[in-house]
Amino acid sequence: MIETQALPGRTIVTEGKERLYFSGTSYLGIHKNVIFQELLRDGFSQYGTGYSSSRSSNVQLSIYEESESWLASFVGAPSVLTFSSGYLTGQALVRTLDQGQRFVYAPQAHPALWRNEKDNVPGQYSEWVSHLEAKVGYGDEEVVIVTNSVDPLYAQPHSFAWVAHLPEYLKVTLIIDDSHGLGVLGERGEGIYATVKQLTPPNVSLVVVSSLGKALGVPGGVVLGDNSTVQQLKRSTYFVAASPAIPAYLHAMLRAEKLYALLLTQLRENVQHFQSLIQNTDVFQYFGNYPVFYSSDQSLCEALSDQCVLSNFPYPNPDSDCITRVVISALHTRSDFDTLAQLVREYTTTASER
Repeated sequence: MIETQALPGRTIVTEGKERLYFSGTSYLGIHKNVIFQELLRDGFSQYGTGYSSSRSSNVQLSIYEESESWLASFVGAPSVLTFSSGYLTGQALVRTLDQGQRFVYAPQAHPALWRNEKDNVPGQYSEWVSHLEAKVGYGDEEVVIVTNSVDPLYAQPHSFAWVAHLPEYLKVTLIIDDSHGLGVLGERGEGIYATVKQLTPPNVSLVVVSSLGKALGVPGGVVLGDNSTVQQLKRSTYFVAASPAIPAYLHAMLRAEKLYALLLTQLRENVQHFQSLIQNTDVFQYFGNYPVFYSSDQSLCEALSDQCVLSNFPYPNPDSDCITRVVISALHTRSDFDTLAQLVREYTTTASER
């Protein structure tokens, strides 16, 4: 366990020592971006530090519909609804939609979308897909399928070609958690919605849920889907009785589109540079331009700990196995990767000599 009194950026200071920091989920480095901080200051000046009310109040702030309209345009979804956290968003969605349908969970689905611990399904995504037809079944009952857009723990992509082949006689709701894709995946960081929607047959209702607090740097969550789903959520107690997202952050998000694009370009350049440095080491599992590099070597984190802090903790439960990863952000510099890659090469050389 590492304790620090300051929020890490590209480095972390603990016990008086500065080390490179390759962890967290702020992929675009928004939490340390001075331009975004200035946009936030403008937002706090206009809206204050929070909105202590309900979205169903007789007094409405226009920033919510403005930000939801922008998000809908950005991701290519017909309707959008924001909440105050990603976790609340997931729970609001599954609890509201759960009307006795049969739920089918993919492995590694986020706990925010669980109804109970039984929804924590073990196994590999590719194997799950190969047996999906049997899991979905042949009955006439409605089925809800829940999965992630990507595996951010083991750095594996998810194919959704199977969506086009779902049985046409079934009524299916497909829920995809894109928390680790929104802002990172897609040509512009728009995430997975438009890509999967192209594969979705008429009998399948696509709903994408995502945290806004990772790549986009906004403490909140969002549901992307059709108008019917969004209207159903608006009538739920999870929406009516909960405080909304902090309006100052939505104000900043609306004005940060060009900033997001610049940081995504920087992030992808960083990912490609690090890949070029470690491609012959066989230490990491990674794909495309995704900023996560998984290692099955549990000794790596400790071996590099004098100069680098990697992501290394049990997940999703305290008694789960530790997962070791290098997480890259737009904050990192080429020299950071040169240092990290050199340390990795030295580690692999020493390990091979044992």
